[in-house]
Amino acid sequence: MILTPPGFPFGLALFFLAAHAAAAGPAGHGFLNNGVTAHRGNSAEYPENTIPAFRSGIEMGADWIELDIFRSQDGKLVVIHDRTTERVGDKNLAVPESTYDQLRSVDVAADFRRRRGESGGAIPKHTIPLLEDVLRLVMTQGKTRVSIQPKMDCVADAVALVQQLGAEPWVGFNDGNLQYMAEVKRLAPRLPVFWDRRWSVIEEDLRIARQHGFEALVLHHSIVTPESVAQIHKAGLEAGAWTVNDEATMTQLLKMGIDRIYTDAPRRLLRAKAASAAARRYSRASAT
Repeated sequence: MILTPPGFPFGLALFFLAAHAAAAGPAGHGFLNNGVTAHRGNSAEYPENTIPAFRSGIEMGADWIELDIFRSQDGKLVVIHDRTTERVGDKNLAVPESTYDQLRSVDVAADFRRRRGESGGAIPKHTIPLLEDVLRLVMTQGKTRVSIQPKMDCVADAVALVQQLGAEPWVGFNDGNLQYMAEVKRLAPRLPVFWDRRWSVIEEDLRIARQHGFEALVLHHSIVTPESVAQIHKAGLEAGAWTVNDEATMTQLLKMGIDRIYTDAPRRLLRAKAASAAARRYSRASAT
């Protein structure tokens, strides 16, 4: 309950009540809503799709972290972007053809370490986490949610795990594969879906998104225009852009009215959003 002092204007009381309800989020959690999706976690500062990257994204205040999943040979849902470990790891294994024990032998910090010119002591070995590990991490707090991107046909397994853990309030899904995203809505209609689009015939994509009950249309940043953002908003969906790491492009997209940006550098995006909000406040103050 929100109490207001005697004589407090009724309209303002309603405003604060609505704001409180919005902040409470689903199931009473105080989820953030700042439009910052930490792509594969805070992958600018930690090896991508690892527990430290996800923990950092949560701690710095991204409202969503994003991850990718495959199913291992022994049926485990593992968090990795590519079908093989070659790009990120110190050995090359095909994820769907390897057991989880085999996959855990890969140091998935190897590429991150090479790109930074660091030794193993400065950046220790990191292993591929299970989706369950990340869900349990996210469920320990009530500010940040996790968006799951299936990289193979494993949607039913992922939804079943989410439901088994009671993790629904913390979870959404994203991908460009319409079949996968439609399956999410068929199995769990209340889970948010962010439909990622590299190319877009905006009217047709909006028709499909609304038909399936998707919550957001997320365009590749290179095709975002003020007109496409306005069309997405008019259709009642959130407008997003992926994946943006330079501050100038972030600022440009925010000026277009974009709601959400996927980024490897959530700290940079939070800074850009703060600067953009300050500029808007200054502009409004100057106009009065």
